[in-house]
Amino acid sequence: MPAPQGARAPGPEDGAGQRSRPHDFRRAAEQSTVPATPPPPASSARFPDAPPAGSAPTADAANRPGGGPSGAAADAPPRPAEAPRRTAPPEESRTETTTRLRPVRDEAPTGWTPASSSSRRSVGALDQALGTRPGRPYITFARPETYHPETHDGTRSRPSRPRALVAATCVVLGLGLIGGAVTGSWLIPDADADGDRGSFAAAGQLWHSVPVDQLFPRTLDGEGAGPGGADRTWTRIAVAPDTGCEDAFDPLLRKALSPVGCLRLLRATYTDATRSHVTTVGLLFTTADSAAMASLQSRFEREGLDRRTDLMPLPYAARGTVADRFGADQRASWTLSVLTDAPVVVYAVSGFADGRTVTEPEPAAEAMKSGATTAPAQSGLGHEAQGLADRVERGFRKTVASPGDQAS
Repeated sequence: MPAPQGARAPGPEDGAGQRSRPHDFRRAAEQSTVPATPPPPASSARFPDAPPAGSAPTADAANRPGGGPSGAAADAPPRPAEAPRRTAPPEESRTETTTRLRPVRDEAPTGWTPASSSSRRSVGALDQALGTRPGRPYITFARPETYHPETHDGTRSRPSRPRALVAATCVVLGLGLIGGAVTGSWLIPDADADGDRGSFAAAGQLWHSVPVDQLFPRTLDGEGAGPGGADRTWTRIAVAPDTGCEDAFDPLLRKALSPVGCLRLLRATYTDATRSHVTTVGLLFTTADSAAMASLQSRFEREGLDRRTDLMPLPYAARGTVADRFGADQRASWTLSVLTDAPVVVYAVSGFADGRTVTEPEPAAEAMKSGATTAPAQSGLGHEAQGLADRVERGFRKTVASPGDQAS
């Protein structure tokens, strides 16, 4: 009888194993109906390749035919050789290889540790840690105001107590300094004022303590003192004895000078290099103080007393000299100066040596003006009077300023 289609005819190689084939077919059918266990996932940090060593077999493996711990497993087909177990990498070198979503661990930036709240890092350290370009500007903010001068309700707030104390201290110190300065000015005498008063009084005594050659030098140089800036040289030809003021001035001039008194009068007469002009220079030492001298000077300037022809000084006409004929009618020009830093009146009067009469005398200030056509101006007698008076006054001031040079 032929074998059914699809069945293999028994062969000699089956032998005794023919009795067990139906059993093998049934076991294969049962294995085909049992779902296969899926392979383990790939190696990762969370799922290793195989269960830990020594773990118990699962329930499915125990219930499988031939899967128990007994020798029945000998009938099961051989299982493939197990792959060698991998060792999990260290924690810091693990990398995620699956596509499953897992929480990400918070990790600090590499190379930088956040500073504590109580510490501060420099700008250079922050730039190095964050990898920024060096030289990043460092920005600071101004210190906030501790109070606002105007409050919300419109009233002005009061200053703080320390500031009020500082302001009060400054006010007290300022008042103390001012009060001390005022008190010192009351208690300490003015050294400059005392010096001026001493100098003023000393100048009034020079008439009898200074040699005549120092008050009236034998020769005086007048560089640029002549008309047009020409040089002049004057030579002393006579010195009058020191006297009072009775015969030295016209009556009106003597009356004008009376408020300051007359202590002593010193006079000398000079002539120019041509011996055609003669000039008398005088120093009137008064008995007045500085206030009286200042008052007299103010009156002369205010009323023009030094320009009046009826208030001219008289000359000293020394007998036997070129000034022998120098009288009141020969006066051509004059100048008069009231000093305020010394009790002295300085004057000078000039004329012609040949004794000619001058009908229209002119003050030196007027005769020295450019373009003046009067006889005193044309002859240069205004320059003679002003030049000699200036140099005698200059020498007198120098003597006052240098008391050590005085000779008794």
